[in-house]
Amino acid sequence: MPDTVQEVIPLSEAQQRVLDGVAPLSPVQIACNLAAGLVLAQDVVASEHVPPFANTAVDGFAVRAADVAHAPVELRVIGTCAAGDGTEWHVGAGEALRIMTGAPMPTGADAVVMVEDCEQPTRERVQVGKSVAVGAAVRPVADDVRAGDTVFGAGSVLNAAGAGVLSSMNARQVLVYPRAKVALLSTGDELVTDGSPLSRGQIRESNLTMLEILIAGSQCEVTNLGVIADDEALLERTLRHAASTHDAIVTSGGVSMGDFDVVKAVLSRIADMQWMQMAVKPAKPFAFGLLSDAQRRVPVFGLPGNPVSSMISFELLARPALRKMMGHTQNLLRPTVRAVADAPLRRKPDGKVHFMRVFAHFADDGRLHVRDSGPQGSHQLAATAAANGLALVPDGAGIDAGGSVDVLLLA
Repeated sequence: MPDTVQEVIPLSEAQQRVLDGVAPLSPVQIACNLAAGLVLAQDVVASEHVPPFANTAVDGFAVRAADVAHAPVELRVIGTCAAGDGTEWHVGAGEALRIMTGAPMPTGADAVVMVEDCEQPTRERVQVGKSVAVGAAVRPVADDVRAGDTVFGAGSVLNAAGAGVLSSMNARQVLVYPRAKVALLSTGDELVTDGSPLSRGQIRESNLTMLEILIAGSQCEVTNLGVIADDEALLERTLRHAASTHDAIVTSGGVSMGDFDVVKAVLSRIADMQWMQMAVKPAKPFAFGLLSDAQRRVPVFGLPGNPVSSMISFELLARPALRKMMGHTQNLLRPTVRAVADAPLRRKPDGKVHFMRVFAHFADDGRLHVRDSGPQGSHQLAATAAANGLALVPDGAGIDAGGSVDVLLLA
């Protein structure tokens, strides 16, 4: 078991211990349509031009710019070309080809006149009312991507548009850091999950519901193992199996100094754990360790049981570590913005940084403004649900109205 007296350490030291204890997962090949949100493990070099042929950017008529230099003019229409048309059209002097957006440019033509600038009195004739320059409304070959270009560098985080680019240039498989597979569990015979009436001393489970969403929102694959009974043998089997099938484990509850909890008892015996007390409020207690499984050492993040403490410790410690495991090297923490307090953010001196839950919005002055979202107790999750930021209020009496404060944006 851990010592009963623990040194209180700065949050930055706790974060560094945790980040130093995890490593990026081994990269895997994945289909491009599944890669959004993931980090590339190697450069992606285009093997094809995008677009592969010159095409029109508008509906209109493909022409020779020289033929319409003195518009209005009348030209002979030789046909119609739609997107996907494989016909090899050729536009000669005095001719025009009706053409639809995305269709390949015919040989001979070097510009497109928009349909709004034309009148077609008959199927065979068109009146062009506007002159255009060479290249007007034409998308050249490789206008978006050129074969041989490095389109995305290793370390890039793909978004939906990036996945679309991969598909457009036929990069069907890419090497990425995979989503971390995270096992989530809690213990406590006092926790009720089935909706049945509460007996004296029982409470309804909320942390697992909240944490499952937070973990999934961090681009991880989460397995919610539920509430495990207060049975050391059962918990040890559950943890060892989770370590054999997952990349990380998150537990809720049983990490405070005074706890005698099966989580603490079992993890102290089977894993290399650090039981930390941090100079922050809430989320002062936190546990981190490594549980060995064959050739792997699986990170274990022990979050406190109070709901707000559990959420904040996940945001400040577990989430950045999971992001590092998934290949992120920048912005492991959520962004912090300097904000204006619209009302006082009061606290008492206690040697800790307080993470006060606040509602943040950008005002007409272009600055972020905040106000507290309600009661700040570590058990008061309802007020936290109204917050979209955490104000970092340093030790002291707090922040006066109109004062500046750093805010960690949650949304």
